[in-house]
Amino acid sequence: MRRWMIAAAGVLVAPGARAQTPELMVVGLPHLANPGRDIANTKVEDVLTPARQREIVALVERLAAFRPTHVAVEWAASDQAGLDRRYAAYRAGHYTLTTNEVDQIGLRLAARLGLRRVDAVDWLKENPGSDADYDFVGWMKGHGRAAEWAAYQAAAQREADADGAFERCHVFADWVRHYNDQATLAAFARPYYQIATFGDDERNPGAAWVGGWYARNLRIYANLLRVGGAAGDRTVAIFGAGHGPLLRDDARLSGRFRLVELSDYLPAPSPATC
Repeated sequence: MRRWMIAAAGVLVAPGARAQTPELMVVGLPHLANPGRDIANTKVEDVLTPARQREIVALVERLAAFRPTHVAVEWAASDQAGLDRRYAAYRAGHYTLTTNEVDQIGLRLAARLGLRRVDAVDWLKENPGSDADYDFVGWMKGHGRAAEWAAYQAAAQREADADGAFERCHVFADWVRHYNDQATLAAFARPYYQIATFGDDERNPGAAWVGGWYARNLRIYANLLRVGGAAGDRTVAIFGAGHGPLLRDDARLSGRFRLVELSDYLPAPSPATC
């Protein structure tokens, strides 16, 4: 009987314990500055126009309603000091925001909330081994699979172009909704399983590359836990959309965060404008 009472008491306190689990909201976005570093790249239109700026400010207000205690961004954790300088300059009125989402959403949101810093949580150092260990494109071309690679790249670019067409005809909040809905997250996760086949049993640079990508996201997860893993913490993580499925899975499967759905903080979808 005594053991049953202890177990029952544990059940009674569990909801309170769960309420203290740190919360994480992952905001996946296209890279607004068009760096062109991905296998396929969406041509993002100018977000500095007055209309887009109003839409971004409105989104920041929506994210502020979550009352985050941390804003984490895709900036190397090893250069936190550089991000600190940029944020301080922005708050002092000495820095003009660029098109990068770190600026447009990260700095804006943190300043709106009066946070003392924006947290740099990315990892951008070199993976072990040589570049050739990860060069799946070279491997495909050298092993009679160049046409397969070309078809893969063309399909990826068609999807990126479709995303660009969607963006041109929708408000910014609907961009965010699109890049973070379950269908899009699944579509972003799926290609890694194909890239992992770009090799053979002797040498598989595709699988090595995917492993490096997964490892980078695990390091980001570890950094998110470091800066926002205390009881009661609420973190908004702003990253390129390709990170979305992995960061969400890392947070969910670890049991160390409670994932907060971004869609709960977005306005109702707006009609397409074209």
